[in-house]
Amino acid sequence: MTWEAARRVLAVRLDALGDVLMTTPALRALKAARSDRHLTLLTSPAGAAVAALVPEVDEIIVYEAPWMKATAPRADRTPDLEMIERLRDGRFDAAAIFTVYSQNPLPAALLCYLAGIPRRLAHCHENPYQLLTDWVRDAEPAGGVRHEVRRQLDLVATVGCTVVEERLSLDVREAARARVSALLATRGLDRRPWVLLHPGATAPSRRYPPAQFAEAARTLARETSCAIVLSGAGDDAALAETLAGMSDVETHALDGLPLGEFAALVEAAPLLLCNNSGPVHVAAAVGTPVVDLYALTNPQHTPWAVPHRVLFHDVPCKYCYTSVCPEGHHDCLRLVAPAAVAEAALSLLPPSWRDGRGSG
Repeated sequence: MTWEAARRVLAVRLDALGDVLMTTPALRALKAARSDRHLTLLTSPAGAAVAALVPEVDEIIVYEAPWMKATAPRADRTPDLEMIERLRDGRFDAAAIFTVYSQNPLPAALLCYLAGIPRRLAHCHENPYQLLTDWVRDAEPAGGVRHEVRRQLDLVATVGCTVVEERLSLDVREAARARVSALLATRGLDRRPWVLLHPGATAPSRRYPPAQFAEAARTLARETSCAIVLSGAGDDAALAETLAGMSDVETHALDGLPLGEFAALVEAAPLLLCNNSGPVHVAAAVGTPVVDLYALTNPQHTPWAVPHRVLFHDVPCKYCYTSVCPEGHHDCLRLVAPAAVAEAALSLLPPSWRDGRGSG
């Protein structure tokens, strides 16, 4: 079996929403390499939610892999043995395993090997011997760090899968657009300028302090006469409510939206202010400019192919790869001045917004 002949291809990306979105250009390259190719994505529950909006994906298989941080401990190996059999039943011709450079691809490679998938492609630091038929030696991070999108495009290019269009892929449905348009209209936001602020992030180490977000929102509202739309889900929704109480400007909470409607909201927004989290990559996928409060936990996940500003304070402890600041000071974000956040936002908005003449 060659990659050129492979009709049924499994893509393995077991991470979260943003990681799946950053893999979509490589998925497009895999899909385009053969006109009748069927592409299945093996991913986490969080990844599956966004994968349902990725047009290149024909089928989704959800798997909570025991080697992934987000997977809860389980009593036995039954789900893993069942997944091997499910993949075997899928009769895949090839598998492309996508990882960040700090992840080991070999557990996923072993899963695909035991499922009898003939071709298996991945980056790997160590010699995988029989687990990978197509081994791409991983030069990161010692040899320099690429953007995550470029890393995955480079991986599939080694087996002849390339694509001209390298944008992120996300299909915003018309029903979601209509629902969001109606929500905005009920708040008068179809007739006045507004920006979207998403203050949450799964990892505490990636959260800009709420009081500083509120100060940035106050400055931006004062400079432009715009309203601030706040988004969030779960714990993030509570954070948005807290920020609304701090900001002392007109705010509108549109929290708890289903992912498809959230994507439509981001698409409708003139600008997104956000931590380094999944919504940044939603914005990149739908073409919305973004101010990214970028915690220096890792270097390769900045906004891709969209107007943006990335804000951080350089610190000696950068690239810690942790969800909780190991030093306890959060200086890579805390020392970013709210005035700098507001100015970055203004630099991405039309000049007319500075005198309050922005349009919604």
